[in-house]
Amino acid sequence: MNKTGYFTHPACRKHEMGAGHPECPARLDAIDDRLLISGVADALEHLQAAPAALADIELAHSRTLVSTLRGLTDTLREDINAGGPTHAQVDPDTSLNIYTWDAALAAAGATLAATDAVLAGELENAFCAVRPPGHHAGRDTASGFCFFNNVAIAAKYALERHGLQRVAIVDFDVHHGNGTENIVAGDERILMVSFFQHPFYPEGGALSNAPNLVNVPVPAYTKGMEVRELIEMVWIPRLEEHRPEMIFISAGFDAHREDDMGQMGLVEQDYAWITMRIKDIARRFAKGRIVSSLEGGYDLSALGRSVEAHIRVLADL
Repeated sequence: MNKTGYFTHPACRKHEMGAGHPECPARLDAIDDRLLISGVADALEHLQAAPAALADIELAHSRTLVSTLRGLTDTLREDINAGGPTHAQVDPDTSLNIYTWDAALAAAGATLAATDAVLAGELENAFCAVRPPGHHAGRDTASGFCFFNNVAIAAKYALERHGLQRVAIVDFDVHHGNGTENIVAGDERILMVSFFQHPFYPEGGALSNAPNLVNVPVPAYTKGMEVRELIEMVWIPRLEEHRPEMIFISAGFDAHREDDMGQMGLVEQDYAWITMRIKDIARRFAKGRIVSSLEGGYDLSALGRSVEAHIRVLADL
């Protein structure tokens, strides 16, 4: 029987970046509510992961970044006790509160626990309903709502701790996963395939020429059928050639037509189709092993419906 794990952690709801910020705790509530209402939640193995060890975080990030974020958290705690600000700014749209450090460790820990369980054969695949997201966090930088790169850490962990030879990262967020690219560019064990709106945040998404990166920049207002064609023509041959032993998904749902964070035109059926194609590759080359982790998706209704569609395919529902 196909078993799909659903990993999350209470700490992921305590990180927040101020009133009105789109990357908010309500995103996880919207997903949980949708899975409950639809009955999908009943088919999943619900698991709470332990926080990631710093030694595992440092597979993808510099010790400097780790100590900087921990230091900011300690300073913030002292400032709050003295009546100071409740948030510390990391970049113009990214800030941390006193719970962010724990949330970031829990988010990364979920992808690592999912990796362990899938590689042990306890689960066929898993979805990590976690925040903060990760794919804009580079080796030395936190930015774009991201602190630690959950998927890049897990991909490196599968290689370094479990001894896999080849893995793939699939990123279908509307924004380019520049942090993931920064961490994995040139590592031939990792193939990263992505599409993203371009030109758009962050800059530089269409420029990289590292041989292990398959970037597919698309213009605003691109719809699902065009994305599907590009995936068939560009992603699939490279994934088949790479023969990954495990696939990691940066699952951002902000390319949905109802999500005004981007200007693309995907709908739930497109996310289901993309997931089916990834699952086909995983079954052929990777014993079905997939770990998917939440990235973007800011229209709460579209997010809940899209995650449901994604998980239905993962769980064969």
